[in-house]
Formats: sequence, structure tokens, C-alpha cells
Amino acid sequence: MGVRKRWVPTGRPLKAVPSGGTEATRPTSLFARLRVGTKLLLLALLPVGVLLTLTVVSAAGQWREAAQLRDFDRSTRVSFAAGALADALAQERLATMLDALRPGPQVEERLADARRTASAALADARRTASAALAEAGRRADEEGRFEERVAAIATDLAEVRRGHDTRAVTVDHVAGGFGAVILDVVELVAAVESREPSAFSRSVAGAHLSMIQATEAAGAERSELVILFAAPPGAPSPTASRWPALEEARLDTFRRTASEPLKSRLEEVLSRPESAFVREVRDQLAAGGSWRYPTVERWADAASTRMDALRTVTRAAEGELRASAAEGVSAAETRAWRDLALFLLLLAVVTAFALALRRSIGRPLAEVADGAQALAAGDFSYGIRHHGHDEIGTVAESFRELRGTVERLTAEVRAMTQAVDGDRLDHRAEPAQFEGAWAQLLEGLNGTMTSIAQLHGRRKEAEREVENLFTLSADLLCIADLKGYFRRINPAFEEVLGHAPEVVLGRPFMELVHEEDRARTREALARLGDGEEVFRFENRYLRADGTFCWLQWNARSIPEKGLIHAAARDVTERRRVQSEQNALRRVATLVAQGVPPERLFGEVAREVGRLLETPSAAVVRYGADGRVTTVGDAGAAPRAPHEEPAVTEVADTGKPVRTGDAAGVPIVVDGRLWGAVIATARGGQELPPGSEKRLAAFTELIVSAIANADSRAQLAASRARVVAASDASRRRIERDLHDGVQQRLVSLQLELRTAEALAPAGSDELLDRLAHMGRGLQDAFDELQRLSRGIHPAILSKGGLGPALRALARRSSVPVELDLRVPRARLPEPVEVAAYYVVSEALANTAKHANANVVTVQVTREGGAVELVIADDGVGGAEPARGSGLIGLADRVEAIGGTLHVNSRLGNGTSLLVRLPAPADDPGCRPPGDGEGDLGCRPPGGREDDPGCRPPGEREGEPSGGPWT
Repeated sequence: MGVRKRWVPTGRPLKAVPSGGTEATRPTSLFARLRVGTKLLLLALLPVGVLLTLTVVSAAGQWREAAQLRDFDRSTRVSFAAGALADALAQERLATMLDALRPGPQVEERLADARRTASAALADARRTASAALAEAGRRADEEGRFEERVAAIATDLAEVRRGHDTRAVTVDHVAGGFGAVILDVVELVAAVESREPSAFSRSVAGAHLSMIQATEAAGAERSELVILFAAPPGAPSPTASRWPALEEARLDTFRRTASEPLKSRLEEVLSRPESAFVREVRDQLAAGGSWRYPTVERWADAASTRMDALRTVTRAAEGELRASAAEGVSAAETRAWRDLALFLLLLAVVTAFALALRRSIGRPLAEVADGAQALAAGDFSYGIRHHGHDEIGTVAESFRELRGTVERLTAEVRAMTQAVDGDRLDHRAEPAQFEGAWAQLLEGLNGTMTSIAQLHGRRKEAEREVENLFTLSADLLCIADLKGYFRRINPAFEEVLGHAPEVVLGRPFMELVHEEDRARTREALARLGDGEEVFRFENRYLRADGTFCWLQWNARSIPEKGLIHAAARDVTERRRVQSEQNALRRVATLVAQGVPPERLFGEVAREVGRLLETPSAAVVRYGADGRVTTVGDAGAAPRAPHEEPAVTEVADTGKPVRTGDAAGVPIVVDGRLWGAVIATARGGQELPPGSEKRLAAFTELIVSAIANADSRAQLAASRARVVAASDASRRRIERDLHDGVQQRLVSLQLELRTAEALAPAGSDELLDRLAHMGRGLQDAFDELQRLSRGIHPAILSKGGLGPALRALARRSSVPVELDLRVPRARLPEPVEVAAYYVVSEALANTAKHANANVVTVQVTREGGAVELVIADDGVGGAEPARGSGLIGLADRVEAIGGTLHVNSRLGNGTSLLVRLPAPADDPGCRPPGDGEGDLGCRPPGGREDDPGCRPPGEREGEPSGGPWT
């Protein structure tokens, strides 16, 4: 590791301080990435942040307390509605009991009013609860169950009313039912007011609840005493002593928790006359003995008046409770806003102080930082104006000194650069003018100048070596520009192309490219312009003699300079050999496929033309009379065959020749001169050297094609002769049967009938024997006739293909659907015979092996051919290679130039497609029509065994020796 210099402000002249080499890789902390002003702001705002946290926590507590007080205020509204419901239910209880004890119109009216009041109070309680809970946005807490409990209270109230209306319960049950409902309401009030947010609210809520409970105890006492006073003398009296004790306990609780005004109001209520009357009745009941009970009406009025007075105290408690909740909410919100205002004021003061401090420190630091960046960027015009006695001023003074030193050092470096540009490599700097690291830097530059001088000498030597390689290379080396001009070429260009260097350099190189390759060359040039490399790109260039050569290029561009470095190699010979092999391969493929000779000769001429780049190429044939016939050409023949000197010279010498602008190679078949392949160059040019040898390879393929065509022709003729001989044998057998055996059987039948006529009377046994012999002769005659028809059916010879196929369809054991689309004129006899036996064999095999339901036979004549389509819906799976039936049919069809195709998949049936040649101008074979039994073929003016008359093959229905294949 080297020694790195860093500068530190010390208030003294700058000194170089070494630092560890690993300091550059030391990770930067988060605070090191922050600006100084940002750090000052963070330092000033840190206590503010702590204060903000405390303020936010305090404000959150105040807002939470305010929220609790708002919830409590909403709960008080619900409890007030529940208290009103309890009062209404107490009034309805009294009216219901009076209706049960003292029925009458006035009592019923009072009951109806009490029920309406209670129902209205119940509905108001529901609405108040729904509104309060919707405002609070809570439905799942304890208060959220209030609606469910109010609904349950409504259900219980309806049940008590229904029991009273139907008189199904006693007055005691009515009082108990109402008491249970009112108790549920009171418990609901207690549940709603159970979450008091403050001690004061808790005391006020306790006083309110105690007063509601005391009022209910007084109401319960009133109900029981109404029952007591209405009972007849001697009836059992209820025990009502528990209610005064409960009422007194609730009032004591009220006195402990209520405010002084509420206590005063309570004492005022208790001192009223109705309260004194209630106490007097209580004392009499507690003393026992006989005394006169007050009337029900008097007791009910006095007790009700006292309860109404107690309810006024309850309303006063409700007011205090509502006021305490509102006051608590206001106080909590006021404290929260006060804390927030104090925090914002403190934040503004601290922020202003921090910004002022940041400005006093950040501006000088920013000026020093900008100066350092300008110095690092090489800008010496930037000046640091800050002057101070603090550390920042010291750093500014150090940077001003550093700028002067860097300016002098820059001048030395500039002088050295100018010396390098002027090739004055002996120039050296003066390190003595500097100290420390600056002197070491200039000494290093002097060493660099020495190394540059040495490299310059080696570069000159390398340039000489590259120049020698450029000049002596056998490959074509060049430098071109992206505009399409060669800038420099090596001597190999002149050797390969034949052009002088000034010709190649003086015009766009695209003019030397073959017209067919210019588009591809432009695409390659565009890719080089985009910075891509081109490898193994081939195109044709024009030589000085007018011919073209193939060049293979490897090129790489320098887009920033607009130049291309390229190297090419002459691949003309490789391309020639490759093109020749491809052409020979294509011609050999045609020979192997057995294409017709006339097509093969045309393809050979075109391949020769493409190979030698001339449209004047042809294959000619020498006739026995000396005439020359063109059997194939490449598209252009400048002279007639007999006018071409090369054609005449090949005929005279029987050897390859080259005369002027033409070349010819003989075609020798079986030692006999058959023809020649001739090629003529374009106007004014010459064929490439060695063209005769290249043509000789094509003549060998032509000889093979001619030999193959002769072999195929001889094979076809042989097969035709075999089929003709077979058909002739069938006709002779049929004729011998008809003219010999059939005639003998007819004569025997006549003699037998004569013997029957000459037999004496009474010789029944002899007559029976003669009749039996006659029937046997007739059966033998019929069997022989069927056999002769199977060999060659007479209906085919007389009526033609249509009637013969209809006869086959009628005799078939499988239903046949015929579709005959042939003209009325007779087809050639070989076609009719072949078609008949194909259909006959197909029907026979279908019946034996296909398990089919129907067979479709379609015969169509289109143009110069007859097509047969035979299809069944059987099991399929026929394989022609497994049997001899279809092989024999294929031989018969192919013997007359036709084709036979079989398609048979398992489960999809079997179909045969047969195509037979039937030229429209073929007279065919015409049957003589001299009798039903004469089944021979008599061509007009010909012999019976004339090969022009094609006899049929196998007899109808003959087994094929294998499955339906």
C-alpha cells in the first residue's frame, strides 16, 4: 500500500500527514453524510423533540379523558331516559293494580293513559340509546348491549300486560311482574352509570342512582299496601316492612354522596304532609293491632304525591350529573389546547435560534466546500472570501494557499504535455521549486516522460512490423469508412481483383460488388455502423477481367472514428466446388426419383447454366439420320444446335471440346454416342477454366437416367406381356370349354332326350334313370357355364363395364352401392378388364374378411383417367404385404400404367383408390358380339393374341390367398 496525503488545518503552514491506506475503504456513518447545518438543527431540535413527546403524551391523556367524559355524557342521557321509563312503569303498575282491585271507567281511562306514557317512555329510551351509541361509534362494548336489554324489557312488559288483560294472573302476580321489569330498568341505569371518569362525576352518579332506587322502593311499598288495603277483613296481609328499610338505606346513600342543595331538597320533600302520612301508616303497620286502614284511593294518592316529590329530587340530580359531565369535557379540552399552544410557541423560538446559528456556520462552510470542489475540478478562478479567526477561517486560508500551489503545479504539467505533443520527449520538470508530495509528484512525471520516450520507440518498431504484415499478407486487408470508400488496401487486393489501387480507392466499393449482393452488403455496413461485428460475411466482387470472385469478410468498426477494419479471403474455388456438388446432388436426386427424361434434361441444362453463370446451356441428342435435337435448355439458346460448332465437333470426335466461347461434353450410352451437353458463355466473355470437366459430371448422371428409363420401360413391357399372356390363356381355356365340352354336353342331352322318347311303355324305372341322367347333365352344363363366365364374363365383353359391375353387385353377399359416372362410349378393353377384376376381388375379400354392412363402389372418368373408389365399413386392418390378392391387382393395374392405393385402419374400414389411364382418343378393344358364350376379345383386324388387346387376370371371386389386404 502507498502513502496517501491528507491536509489538516492547524493554523500553521500546511504539512503532509500520512494516513493508512485503509481509510478510503472505511464505511461512512449516517451522521457523516449529513451537512453541518442539518446537524445543528438536529442538535437544537433534540430537546424540543423530547418536550414534544411529553406534550403529545399529556395532550393524548387530556383528549382521552375528554373522550371518556363525552362517553359518560352520552351514557347519562341514556340513563336519564331509563329513569323516565322506570317512573312511567311505576305509574302503569299502580293503574294496573287499581284496575284489578277497583275496576271502573275512570280507572280504565287512567290505565290507558299510564300505558301510553310508559310506551312513549320506552320508545324514547330506545331512540336515545341508538343516537348515543351511533354518536360514540361503538356497538360492541357494555353500553352496546343497552338496546338488547331495552328490547327484553319491552318483551317482559308486553307479557305482564297480556296477563292482566286476559285476567290470567292475580294482582299479586301483576305487582310482581311490574316490579321485575322496573328492577331491570334500574339495573340498566346502574350499568350505564358504572363507568364514571372522575370522582366528582362518580359521587353525582351515585346520588342519582340512589334516588332512583329509593323511589322504586317507595313505589313497591305503595303497590303492596294498595293490595293490603283493598283486601277484605281477615285476608292474609303482605309483609311490606322491607321496602321502608330499603328506601331509608338508599336515602342514606344519597345523603352521603349528594351535594348540599340536593340534600336540602330531599329534606324538604320528607317534611311534607304526604310524607308524614306515609310515615304514620308505616308506624301503624309496624305496631300491629287493630286499627282502621285508610282507603285504597287515599293511600295511592298520598304515596303517589310523595313519589312525585322524590322524582323532583331525581331530576335535580340529573341536572347536576349532566352539568358535571359537560364541565369535565370542557376542562379537559381546554388543558389539551393550552399544552399544544405552549409547545408550538417553544418550537418556534427554538427553531428560529437554530436557523440563525445554522446560517452563521453553514454559509462559510458552504463557501469553503464550493472552493474545494472547484479546485478539485480544476477551476482556479473561484475565490474564498471568508476571513475569520475561527477554525473555518483557518481552513479558508489553507485552501487559498493550496490553490496557488496547484496553479504552479498545473503550469508544470501543461508544459510537459506540450512537450509530449511536440515530440520533445527530452523535456523534464523542476521538482526543486516544490516541497513534499508536490516534488515527489513532479519526479514521478519525469519518470513517466522517460517511459513515454521508451514506449514511443517501441511503437515505431511495432508500426514497421504491422506495415510488413499488412503488405505481405495473402489475405485482403483494408481500412474503410462508413461512407462506403476504401481508405487503405494491401497489395493482395490488386492480386485478387486485378484492379489498380487507385481504381479501388477512387470510387465507392459498392460499385465493385455484384448487383445481387449489394442489398446484403448495405445491411452488413449498417450493422458495422451500429457497433456490431461482422464475421464470415460473403459477397461477390468484380474482377478487372469482368468475372466475379467470392470474398469472405471479417470486419470490426470503430464508430467514434467512423472507420472499419476488415480482412477478406478469396473463397471462389470453395464456393464453386460447393455449388457444383449441390447441383450434382439435385440432379442425382431427380435421377433416383425416376422423373421423366424430358424433365431431367431441362433440369440438367438449368443447373449447368446456374453453375457456369450463363443462360445458354442445353442438352442435345444426335439422331440416326444426323439431325440434332435440343431435349432440354436453360432458357436461352443463341444459336440453333446444328449451328453451334461445339455440337458438330463433339459429334465428329466423340470427346469433350472447347471452341471459342462454348464447351461441349459427349453423352455415351452403351458405347454409342447418344447426345451432348453444351454451354455457351455470355456475349464477349469466356467460360471459366475447367468447364469441360464440370460438364462431364452431369453427363454421367444423364447416362444413368437414360439407362434407368430404359430399364423401367422394359420392366413395364415385361409385366404387360405377362398379364397379356395370362389373359390370353384364360380366353383360350374359356373358348375350349365353350367350343368343346359345352357342345359335347349339349349333344349328350339331345341323345338322352331321344332315348327317353324311344323307351317302351311301362319301363318306368328306365325312364327315371334317364331323367336322373338328364338332370345330372344339365347340372354339369350349368356348372361349366358358370365356370366359363368366371374366367371371362360375357356381359363385360358385350355390355361393357357398367352392366358387368351391376351384375357383380347383384351377386355380392354384402349390399353394394354403385355410383357410375362413366360415358356411354366403351372404355379401352384393358381398362375395363382391370376395373372389373379390381371390383370383383374387392367384393370377394370384403365378404370373406371385412365383416362389413355395406360396400360403396364409385367409378369416375375425368380427362384421361378412370378412377375407382371402393370402400367398406368393416373392421379394417388390411395389410397389402400379408397377402397376394392386392399384390396381383397392383401388378395388373401398374401393367397398364395405373396406380393402386390402400387405406385400411383398424375399426375404420378399408378403401381402395385405383387410377387407370384412359386417353379419350384410344379406340380400345371392341368385342365381336357373336354370341353370349363367345367371351374372347376380337380387336378389329387383329389376331386373338394381339398384345394390344389386354385380357383380364384372375377369375371372379377367386380367393386371394390371404386376408383382405
